[in-house]
Amino acid sequence: MDLDLERLHQEILEMYRAEHAALTVQATLEILEQAQSWKLASNLASGGVLVFPHAGVQDCGIQVAAVVQACLDSGTDQVLVVSVLHAFTDEMEQARRDVAKGADPVLYPCRGIQGPGLEGRQDWQTDHVLMSFRYFWEAERKRRGIQGPRVIERYPYLAGGHPETLPGIEELVELARRSLIVSTADAFHHGIGYGDAPEKSLDPYQGGLDQARTAIEEGIEILGRGDYWGYNQHCVRAKSDARDAGQVFRYLRGEMTGRILDLTHSDAAALYHQPSPTWVAAALVEWQLA
Repeated sequence: MDLDLERLHQEILEMYRAEHAALTVQATLEILEQAQSWKLASNLASGGVLVFPHAGVQDCGIQVAAVVQACLDSGTDQVLVVSVLHAFTDEMEQARRDVAKGADPVLYPCRGIQGPGLEGRQDWQTDHVLMSFRYFWEAERKRRGIQGPRVIERYPYLAGGHPETLPGIEELVELARRSLIVSTADAFHHGIGYGDAPEKSLDPYQGGLDQARTAIEEGIEILGRGDYWGYNQHCVRAKSDARDAGQVFRYLRGEMTGRILDLTHSDAAALYHQPSPTWVAAALVEWQLA
């Protein structure tokens, strides 16, 4: 399915801005209060990784807030966010398609790691991926009346099964030694708007979420054993946007086991101007050091 990536990019940004603008102070506080039941700080403090979704804030805000609170509860002074970087240009989309078919990632100028303070490409600046994380980070800091730890955002792109060769990976290795690590993923996109045949497109509550759980758990198993190329290809099949972020945080932390803590979904039919079912799974995933 061919998409107008620039139009989609702008519509996603508009949707996310509207969703955040619609959150009242009371609604935000209620999300933060509900998120407190997770209490995930100990895993982060022991070197594990938490992965939160970045779908619609009304659908997965509690999951995002739970990870924010885990970071603040941990007592750390530095958090490294290994983030998804979406392919919102034809160049980036074609590069990842070519690499999935076996092309050498080195051939593509968009390969590398982006982020605040780094020279080079700045595609990350207009990505919606961390809008909810930043929103709840500021809201929770304000609620607690604290400054909070330093947050470093990094956006790898085009790992291609070899995260250890990404330009800039040395900086991440050093940062990881003295940082907690969190990441983000919308690890399963499904339905007509994502190119699935209508007869194979499942409603979330009529088998769709079961299929999502199976696919996400398959990806967890592949990444957990360090099969980076296998994980890259799994992400193609599952329509996961985390192929690069996942490879990088697994490389940084080493052998881990993962599990889904919570799974819901976010409808995307209106965004893609397509019929239902068109939706994305929103999973909160915990990785523990082996």
